[in-house]
Amino acid sequence: MSQGVEWALHVLLTLSWLEDDEPVTVGRLAKAHDLPAPYLNKQLQALVRAGIVESLPGARGGFRLARPESAITMMDVVAAIEGTEQAFRCTEIRREGAGADLDRSYFEAPCVISTAMRRAELAWRRELAGRTIADLRAEVDDHGPDARRVTRKAFGRLPAN
Repeated sequence: MSQGVEWALHVLLTLSWLEDDEPVTVGRLAKAHDLPAPYLNKQLQALVRAGIVESLPGARGGFRLARPESAITMMDVVAAIEGTEQAFRCTEIRREGAGADLDRSYFEAPCVISTAMRRAELAWRRELAGRTIADLRAEVDDHGPDARRVTRKAFGRLPAN
């Protein structure tokens, strides 16, 4: 998985903490996370296409959440950045090499390795689909209660109570 997923999740958490409809430029988001702005912009554009954030043009434009943080799952973000293809692709290697001489009936059952990998990926996808940006925010707020205040201050928002 690319760094883009991690970056996107951090940016979404930041936008969540800002708690307003004020758009934030990619330059400010990149600077706050010490990321290269052009590459972060690519991730943000993928989030725009997925309807996770919206992009507002103009001098006071930038990015903001397009829907509530409770309606954005981690799987939404992974799918937006990485795509929806399965991570594991069985190439039926069992039919090559020593397996090339086996009778066709040996291959009627699904590949055990492929089945195990698909089952694991499904569990991973379900876990990500069950966790939202709101869940992440609540967990971070529990473990680092100053993160929200520090973020709001860094973006010039009035200190949150």
